[in-house]
Amino acid sequence: MSADPGLGAADEDRLPPLDPMRLDDAVARIVDSIASDRRTHRLGSTFLPDRDEVIAVLDRLGWLLFPGYFGPRNVTPGRLRAHVAAVTAEIGERLFRQLDAAFRYERGVAPGSRQFELRCAECEARASEVGATFLARIPEIRRLLSLDVQAAFDGDPAARHTDEIIFCYPGIRALAVHRCAHALMRLGVPLIPRMMAEHAHSQTGIDIHPGASIGKSFFIDHGTGVVIGETAVIGDHCRVYQGVTLGAAFFEKDDAGRMVRDTKRHPTLEDHVTVYAGATILGGTTVIGAGSQINGGVFVTSSVPPGHVVRAPRLETTLRSNPETPPAMYAI
Repeated sequence: MSADPGLGAADEDRLPPLDPMRLDDAVARIVDSIASDRRTHRLGSTFLPDRDEVIAVLDRLGWLLFPGYFGPRNVTPGRLRAHVAAVTAEIGERLFRQLDAAFRYERGVAPGSRQFELRCAECEARASEVGATFLARIPEIRRLLSLDVQAAFDGDPAARHTDEIIFCYPGIRALAVHRCAHALMRLGVPLIPRMMAEHAHSQTGIDIHPGASIGKSFFIDHGTGVVIGETAVIGDHCRVYQGVTLGAAFFEKDDAGRMVRDTKRHPTLEDHVTVYAGATILGGTTVIGAGSQINGGVFVTSSVPPGHVVRAPRLETTLRSNPETPPAMYAI
């Protein structure tokens, strides 16, 4: 049997080039497509944050949040202050540029406009203030993440050490990004918190809107498929498992048929609530009372009093022989 030779270099040289006329037509059609739809391009004078730079900021923040786990490990106690100062300065510079771009985007600043210089100065001043305020909040973010790590260790018998939690658990990665993105959103930063959240979503499979409010000692076990909506409120010492959705029951519309925004659409979990795998809780007026447990696969659209267990009807399991089963080589 001979192997498929495929295309060698000589064969590639003999391939005919693309028809120049068809290529030119494709270019013209693509240009027309771009120019005719403002929703899908931001060219020329429009300011936008840079996605790669936002991710770079997150990477640098990783060292401040979990020193020694990510990035340099050879930082001695005597060099700690100098290293923290260098990392913080780099984050501050990168973050300032992205904040400035985000605020200019929000204000619709464009070169050549009458108030260009004034608005640029306003955006720069705001970016400087927000950046400094955010950096000052990192110790509080670290404190919350330390409690999240401990909650994960206390809640998972498979964990052997808190180091394992930080290195391996996607829930901690998602929460680290969320707590940073949430802090920026509370400071009124447009776009960047969502960019951070979606990067974490792509890495972990956990989708937490940066607007969601999450209390201390939160544990996301396994995590894949967890969705936590923008206006969700989660109390202290809560736990959710994979496939849990804290979502909206419906989307309210105004008289013109447009979606009403900035309303409470997602549920509230009070303190010490556990939501098991695959459960769905919907609605802005839905409150799960403190100490309650939502069993797996349950669909909840109304409030639950404190200290209750919500479970679906028990399913009946039946067994029957399989006539197509091959001869077994083992027995249970």
